[in-house]
Amino acid sequence: MKSVWFVLLMLSIITVSHPVFATSGFEGEDGYRLWMKYDPITAPSKSKNYKNYLQHIQIRSQSKTAAVIQQELHLATTGLLDIQANFKSTKNTLVIAPKSQLIASELWLLPYLNNIGDEGFVIQSRNGAIYISANTDIGLLYATFHFIRLIQNLQPIDNLSVIQSPKVKLRMLNHWDDLDRHTERGYAGQSIFDWHKLPDYKEQRYYDYARANASIGINGVVPINVNSDALILTPKYLNKVKALADIFRPYGIKIYLSLKFSSPQQLGGLATSDPLNKDVQQWWQQKADQIYRLIPDFGGYLVKANSEGQPGPGDYGRTHAQGANMLAKTLQDFGGVVLWRAFVYNHDSDTERSLQAYNEFVPLDGKFAKNVSIQVKNGPIDFQPREPFSPLFGATPATSLAMEFQITQEYLGFSTHLAYLGTLYKETLTSDTHVLGKGSTVSKVIDGSLHNNSLTVMAGVANIGSDHNWTGHIFGQANWYVFGRLAWDHELSAEDIAKEWIAMTLTTKGSASAKILSMMMQSREHVVDYMTPLGLHHLMDTGHHFGPGPWVNNLGRDDWNPTYYHRADAKGIGLNRTASGTNGISQYAPYWQKRFSDPSTTPQELLLWFHHLHWDYLMPSGKTLWQALAQHYDKGVAGVAKMQATWSSLQGEIEPNQFNQVAMALNIQFKEAKWWRDACMLYFQSISKKPFPKSFEPPKQNLEYFRSLQHPYAPGQG
Repeated sequence: MKSVWFVLLMLSIITVSHPVFATSGFEGEDGYRLWMKYDPITAPSKSKNYKNYLQHIQIRSQSKTAAVIQQELHLATTGLLDIQANFKSTKNTLVIAPKSQLIASELWLLPYLNNIGDEGFVIQSRNGAIYISANTDIGLLYATFHFIRLIQNLQPIDNLSVIQSPKVKLRMLNHWDDLDRHTERGYAGQSIFDWHKLPDYKEQRYYDYARANASIGINGVVPINVNSDALILTPKYLNKVKALADIFRPYGIKIYLSLKFSSPQQLGGLATSDPLNKDVQQWWQQKADQIYRLIPDFGGYLVKANSEGQPGPGDYGRTHAQGANMLAKTLQDFGGVVLWRAFVYNHDSDTERSLQAYNEFVPLDGKFAKNVSIQVKNGPIDFQPREPFSPLFGATPATSLAMEFQITQEYLGFSTHLAYLGTLYKETLTSDTHVLGKGSTVSKVIDGSLHNNSLTVMAGVANIGSDHNWTGHIFGQANWYVFGRLAWDHELSAEDIAKEWIAMTLTTKGSASAKILSMMMQSREHVVDYMTPLGLHHLMDTGHHFGPGPWVNNLGRDDWNPTYYHRADAKGIGLNRTASGTNGISQYAPYWQKRFSDPSTTPQELLLWFHHLHWDYLMPSGKTLWQALAQHYDKGVAGVAKMQATWSSLQGEIEPNQFNQVAMALNIQFKEAKWWRDACMLYFQSISKKPFPKSFEPPKQNLEYFRSLQHPYAPGQG
């Protein structure tokens, strides 16, 4: 099969103007083709029906994006259906045309195009043909990928009536990649961006990456770490950025840059980077002019300022709004935006960590320029396996808020733990803030509908690297995929998206698909159980965040220590964020303040996030808190064992290379799940002095052993 794929690929490269996925170089599927494998459909009746429509295709555009569309359809028809589609035939059963190229007999499509914007599309069946139309060629590209996805999932296409447009305008990947190709919190090899070889050496992988992103609706990329390097704004590196922007443009992807707020000093030789200084303002304006001359569709800036040692306006006694607005003004005439991260906590503050972002930004509501969005992590701490939604969502009605999810698994087992994050993303997006009463969901804040905000953004911290399967773990691809699909339409279900991904990546066999779906939908909860059950959080080891470290208490800041968050003592465990504690609940709407103030009405999965409870606190199950904690840790390990057994039962139904990759990762996950359980339970027992429940198997190693473990070369360190 690989040799056939190689021949088809070479033919397509010859016949169209843009490169496509290169072959893996290995026998058997290794994951490089992601969810766009386009292997032959084996159901004869389905294949015959699809061929009826895809034998003759008319594309009425000559743009570079149109060439990408033809390339994609060529790959799909040759791979899925083993046919050579005729793109010049007058007998057209598939018509792809932008609004400007519709002919008289197709004007019935016009009403569908009125309210779908520049990226939306329609797919309609009429008189034995399928019509794809949009207001722009980028809309046509998204429609083409949607249409091919239907075929990959063996869906009927005889009576199509599809009208779609994205619910969020900017759908972005943030790469935490450095110029030397190190990737902070990356677990899939080096950065895919080889800055040393750019701009002249345009790797095949850049085209493959753009194609994959376009297939799921991602339209923005930040290729450099938020802990930025000022060099990225020098002419040498801007020409390298231009090379990437030129590659991405036909795929509907704009490029954005993380910047160093002190760049006027580092690059311009100024004495200050004060945003109210006229020389500083002029320097940034000149830099924007320079960038847009090179990259006319440059998206804008992503800024991490006054956070974890990064410079910012606070260094000069200025506010985040003053810093963001200064940059926004330089981009305004070009249509650029500033994405200002809310991950800010004051080095001099004694305020409990989860309260600080809210305290920083809520007083500034209404003071940010219209082309500024505040990029907020999904929870109030830092991408933990489970957190409540950030109280910032809904708290700044006059300010655009962007969602920042983490796709890379910094706190969920790196790239060796299977954790489908679609359930985490949906849990956050469907959370009801109650700021305007029932139905004020986080998703409505993000898509702008709750407070009528026009700038809408969803960003994901990428898990992509130079590993041949892109994400280190085959199932890591599903997290990239589900992020893109939910950024396009947050009303889709995590389960339905998982079904799509399974069919396109692993198998269309019903029984096997059902088993894999069950694994995926339960996987994140398993991780929560064996790492941070019942609302515990931030229990990881120091620096690299690899493995458990609930005993760590010697770091430079109190709120870097796990002991700061679990507060375990002889009486109990958990962080009291009620009015009698840090009063974190005060930042939520009254509905949640009331619920979170009482352990009996606090959701059990967040119990120890909001409450410090006695080890003998009686849970609704009738078990004590100590017993319930042990039960959750055991349940998490058992869940991984079940995933191992399920995956083993699929041997012979999944391509061998993919099967073996996942099997090896699951073996690692099982060992590390036991490590998490045993280390955490031994540590908490050393404080509680409670005997292990009878159902809990005592660890084979002692606490001193687990505390002695060192991992100086764990990947992804900052």
